[in-house]
Amino acid sequence: MTLPILDLVIVLAYLAGIFALAQWVSREQGGRRKDAQDYFLAGRTLPWWAIGASLIAANISAEQIIGMSGSGYALGLAIASYEWMAALTLLIVGKCFLPVFLRNGITTMPQFLEERYGPGIRTIMAVFWLGLYVFVNLTSILWLGSIAVTRIAGIDQFTALALLGGFALVYQLYGGLKAVALTDIVQVALLVLGGLLIVGLSLAKIGGDGGIVAGFQTLVAAHPEHFHMILKPDDPFYKDLPGLSVLIGGMWIMNVSYWGFNQYIIQRALAAKDIGEAQKGVVFAAFLKLLMPVIVVLPGVAALELAPGLEKPDQAYPSMMALLPSGVLGLVFAALVAAIVASLASKINSISTIFTLDFYARRRPGADQPHLVKVGRIAATVAIVLAVLAAKPLLGGFDQGFQYIQEYTGFFTPGIVVIFVLGLFWKRANEAGAIAAAVGSFALSIALKLAWPSLPFMDRVGLVFLLALALAVAVSLMTHARGDANRIRTDDVDYRTTGAFNAGAVGVIAILIALYATFW
Repeated sequence: MTLPILDLVIVLAYLAGIFALAQWVSREQGGRRKDAQDYFLAGRTLPWWAIGASLIAANISAEQIIGMSGSGYALGLAIASYEWMAALTLLIVGKCFLPVFLRNGITTMPQFLEERYGPGIRTIMAVFWLGLYVFVNLTSILWLGSIAVTRIAGIDQFTALALLGGFALVYQLYGGLKAVALTDIVQVALLVLGGLLIVGLSLAKIGGDGGIVAGFQTLVAAHPEHFHMILKPDDPFYKDLPGLSVLIGGMWIMNVSYWGFNQYIIQRALAAKDIGEAQKGVVFAAFLKLLMPVIVVLPGVAALELAPGLEKPDQAYPSMMALLPSGVLGLVFAALVAAIVASLASKINSISTIFTLDFYARRRPGADQPHLVKVGRIAATVAIVLAVLAAKPLLGGFDQGFQYIQEYTGFFTPGIVVIFVLGLFWKRANEAGAIAAAVGSFALSIALKLAWPSLPFMDRVGLVFLLALALAVAVSLMTHARGDANRIRTDDVDYRTTGAFNAGAVGVIAILIALYATFW
């Protein structure tokens, strides 16, 4: 299809407006030039609302909207566990991890690893994260986003890839993290509005004269198997979401790794004014995560009624958009583009942060601040070019992009969680143990996948975590740490949280209990 003129105008107005806003909020006063802290950490001045919105904008993109809608079409509401369990994980991050990171002035996750363990593990993990962000995260967002743009706007898919990547690059190239974070409240507002519109109109179409409520009831009655959070062993998608493992197993490992130790996520909280603002932002993000399945999963389930017989599940969300009237289509399409651009910009900025601060600055200690900013911009440009060129070869053959991402990253996440959790809470852990966990996580994951192919990948993640933990503890006990290895202070960290954080946490937990009790 071709995007009608009215909808095209709406999308172009959004692009122009958000670009102008990004440049305005990240401008420097009085001719001052940006330094590395300005560019990579927004001068450590972010307020709670920007942190919370930016956490969601960095997270929710094409792989969630297109990918999770596709999984909703294929297997149902159970895929929402990734979102709802993430809300609980965010509370743990705010309570247990952020106080240590902010007390020690951490800028990047590889930096934490060097100050806690030594330079070797910093280099290994920096290389890993750069590869993951460029060839898994950036490529998946670009590929799945281009599917929607091609289907709705009727343009060539490679052109869509290049346009999405190019706009996300120039959008944040001047302002860095401040340009991204301070405009993400607009991006998230548009994402929520657009998502609720497509869900509301879809359910109303299904419900007919009965409206949205009748549409939801009709959908549940017609496809009851798509409204269970905990899949039984005889379910055809049990290998993707193996029953209670989503509550007590490997999903915890994946969520803790993603929300607690992932540079392009945690970077927003590291840029907070103080720990109080960071924790308020995390609670705000947790409440938003509770809403996300309505926006990213329900459209896929609704497509079972409105667009049955799709060739690939990942076509569900674009197919639902194609049913929207002109004007509304432009707004929803702008919301989708907003999510893609915001998430791409976040990852681009984090890639440039890790490359500049964890590689370049260590080898050029005399480089001045404007030069580091320039290097960061060059790194960002190279990263997006590589991702555009690699997107089709890497993801062109997968039906459910979201599940592909989870399975691939599951090879590494157990080791990442072991390294950081031991580094935060066990003083005896050393660099040899950390490297053993990192290498062992990948090797054990491959070995188990080959030797036990019927084992669900989420259960494999949990099992590998336990094995990597045992390996790291054993190696740490058998070897000695360098004398100056641990420079992380934890003795004076204050883990107390405010009444507002505690009340918000209770609210999130209560809603989660109600949701799982309703859709068990």
